[in-house]
Amino acid sequence: MIKVGVIAEYNPFHNGHLYHLNQIKRKFPNCILILILIGNFTQRGDVSVINKWDKTKIALSYGYDLVVELPFNLATSSANIYAKGAIDLLNYLDCNYLIFGSETNNVDLFKKIANITENNQSYNDKIKSYLKKGFKYPKACSLALEDISNIIIDKPNDVLALEYVRNIINTKSKIIPISIKRENNYHSQDTNNSIVSATAIRKNLDDIEKIKNTLPEVSLEKIKKISLNDYFKYIKYEIISNDNLNKILDVDEGIENKLKKEIEKANDVDDLIMKVKSKRYSYNKVKRMILHILTKTEKNYDKEIKYIRVLGLSDKGKIVLKEIKKKIDIPVITKFKKEYESLFKDDFKAAKIYSLIADYDIKNEFKSSIKKD
Repeated sequence: MIKVGVIAEYNPFHNGHLYHLNQIKRKFPNCILILILIGNFTQRGDVSVINKWDKTKIALSYGYDLVVELPFNLATSSANIYAKGAIDLLNYLDCNYLIFGSETNNVDLFKKIANITENNQSYNDKIKSYLKKGFKYPKACSLALEDISNIIIDKPNDVLALEYVRNIINTKSKIIPISIKRENNYHSQDTNNSIVSATAIRKNLDDIEKIKNTLPEVSLEKIKKISLNDYFKYIKYEIISNDNLNKILDVDEGIENKLKKEIEKANDVDDLIMKVKSKRYSYNKVKRMILHILTKTEKNYDKEIKYIRVLGLSDKGKIVLKEIKKKIDIPVITKFKKEYESLFKDDFKAAKIYSLIADYDIKNEFKSSIKKD
């Protein structure tokens, strides 16, 4: 049976995601749907407004057969590491297709770019040159690409799509990438349409009436108004007390000194980010850096997939797992056992920190996969 993969944060699951999912079902009506889910913290350093178990329940209710968590360290890393972790999981699960949304909606172009830039010394030199001029890394990559090919890739979903395709090629994967056109603007704050960005929805959580037409009812029921700002006192403590901030992931080039200076004057996380961000350090990179300070995620973390944590499954999903377990040499975990505790160490720590503010029972981390009714 055909297995189709999706990589998603679902922060929160909204009408755009439902449109994307319905498009997949039309294209592959009898497929097994696999979701690589980003859990309680996301790649851009956001706190998920729906916890991972509730997101799993929503995903199963809309037709997913298997929901697998991307480990915290990989889920909150740079786009390339994030994408590689997700593609590695899909490879382990013997997936046939990966379907994603992108603004450009041109898989052949992504393949062309991946081949142009791979081991291209001129491209790498141009990136270094732009970094020295103070450009942020994504912008430096975009400018370098434009210089060598006249191709511009600078939209957030295009950047992720390119990394998915690049890692499919690099891992010699059999996965076939397929794009679905992303219709809404990621940066738009407009909530008048039924399909809007997750960013716009999160910005308007104070006014549920304003966003209720953009979300399925099941998402509205699960949403909690929460953000990284709610953890500010813990972040402030970590920045003030930690004398080894330079060991933390994303804290580079002496920026720890600016963090220690600005934290004394900052009123909240957003204020701190605005004081620290620069031409080189984007808003999202600083936000991700702050999340890693909060969770004490160090640079030397393990970037390999060592296990498959199943959050939810259907009967068809059970059949897939039974077949997969015969083929792979890493544990497929549907039920917590004491022997897995060291594998989950960083995920448990992140969950405990999430539970400091979120309405989240840490005992959930030890429960078995959710079975689809």
